[in-house]
Amino acid sequence: MKKSVKKLSVIIPAYNEAGTIFRVLEKVIGAELPAAVEKEIWVIDDCSADDTEREVEKAQAQYADACIRYLRLPANRGKGYAVRQGIACSTGDVIIIQDADLEYDPDDYRVLLEPILSGEYRVVYGSRLLGGDNKPIYRTFYWGGRLVSFVTSLLFSRKITDEPTCYKMFDASLLKSIPLVCDRFGFCPEVTAKVLRRGYKIKEVPIRYYPRSRQEGKKIKWHDGVEAIGILLKYRFNEK
Repeated sequence: MKKSVKKLSVIIPAYNEAGTIFRVLEKVIGAELPAAVEKEIWVIDDCSADDTEREVEKAQAQYADACIRYLRLPANRGKGYAVRQGIACSTGDVIIIQDADLEYDPDDYRVLLEPILSGEYRVVYGSRLLGGDNKPIYRTFYWGGRLVSFVTSLLFSRKITDEPTCYKMFDASLLKSIPLVCDRFGFCPEVTAKVLRRGYKIKEVPIRYYPRSRQEGKKIKWHDGVEAIGILLKYRFNEK
């Protein structure tokens, strides 16, 4: 049964992304969606110390017809906390997480939406490994992501090629029904574990990916992978 989708909520957690946030917003605004599906964009500023807010305001002024919402958090709590605030604010039928850098291409929203619009799936992940023409992921991040994905597949008996991907798209009512508590980068393994524990299948589709280096602002570190595995183990055997 096909799902009726009128609005896609794009949640962009941002911390010190003044150098890229304007271009990201341009790309999100310009991304084409199926007919009759509109976008709302939530930038959740995790208490940035740079000009992220000014860049968002510039985008709001230049693209006044776009639905760009901005929320600045009073303290830096991490990506997961920012995403949770965005989920609470969103009003769309479908929610997707969009990083504030330029690693992911919003033109892939259409291919991510297709399995949800068909009514067959309520959760869709964009896999960087299924996109055959992508640039190589830096070795540390590549093997760390493969390990986290392997552990996920092993624990939940569901083949997942790219668990740490940013592009996670959800039926909004499902996502809002899941109690999430992790801050920082724990959002990804927590939501994956809780979705799979509930028996939902995750559809993976190929996406484009343009990796940035740590020198270019990549924030995730090796110990975040260790933490992700711990979170997967925790929620595999404990619902709360």
